[in-house]
Amino acid sequence: MTLRTAPRALAAATAALLTLGGTAACSDEGAGADPRGVDVVAAFYPLQFLAERVGGDAVRVTNLAKPGAEPHDLELNPRQVGQLSEAEVVVYLKGFQPAVDEAIDQNAADRAFDVTTVQPLRDAAAGGHDHDHEDGADHGHEESGGKDPHVWLDPTRLATLGDRLAARLAEADPAHAADYTARAAALRGELTKLDADLRAGLATCQRREIVVSHTAFGYLAERYQLEQIGLTGLTPESEPSPQRLAEVATEAREHQATTIFFETLVSPKVAETLAREVGARTAVLDPIEGPPAEGDYLSAMRTNLQTLRTALDCS
Repeated sequence: MTLRTAPRALAAATAALLTLGGTAACSDEGAGADPRGVDVVAAFYPLQFLAERVGGDAVRVTNLAKPGAEPHDLELNPRQVGQLSEAEVVVYLKGFQPAVDEAIDQNAADRAFDVTTVQPLRDAAAGGHDHDHEDGADHGHEESGGKDPHVWLDPTRLATLGDRLAARLAEADPAHAADYTARAAALRGELTKLDADLRAGLATCQRREIVVSHTAFGYLAERYQLEQIGLTGLTPESEPSPQRLAEVATEAREHQATTIFFETLVSPKVAETLAREVGARTAVLDPIEGPPAEGDYLSAMRTNLQTLRTALDCS
């Protein structure tokens, strides 16, 4: 390029940049909403699944809990706090993750959707033998105020959460309100089919008692007329006392339990100890607090169904 042509080239380049800038500005004004989608933060996997299915391609979902980590114990780093601060919608379950509750109170209270406001949580001590602890130890989940947070293990309740999340996303993004409603309805259809399969699959079982390492399955037991017998309460890391271990061993023998269930994110050692004592095997019953290794919530629930049918000798 010669010195005489340089000013001419510079002027052309400047004009091109101005033209592109004007076009981009007009495009932004015409689009209205962020073309990348609504920025949604989900506190842990089941809420991520719900947000992705209801939001579809109109949302961008970030899960605060890392795969393979116990979501109860989540501690937020500065980047995650920043994500909460910038999110347009934050989906969480108050009382389940204290660090998330605190960060939302400080940074995102006006944009938070607390799923516990949709329908009341069941009492942690309601039903079954999940509260029959006579050793004086605290087997509950003190952060949740004695409430069982595992509401997603009842597909019908999860469907209701989806309907309400669709309405909340519509408030943040009115242009796609009809799409959110339609996707929530489609998800409700899939969850209704899952519920029917669970009811049919667990209707004719020789046993109704499930011996679990952690009493996360109250909603599932309540919905499908099962009875959970828990080694520990809602806090998965707690260890059962020798007295509690002996009590559960007695109940397992009385009910002729063939399987002791443990979870994907918790050590199986206590379940294996009990299984050896009563002559049972062990199997994974997934509370789906984190993403399954394969598939999604729906496939994980169907895997749970098959596991339960085998353990309970269902015809």
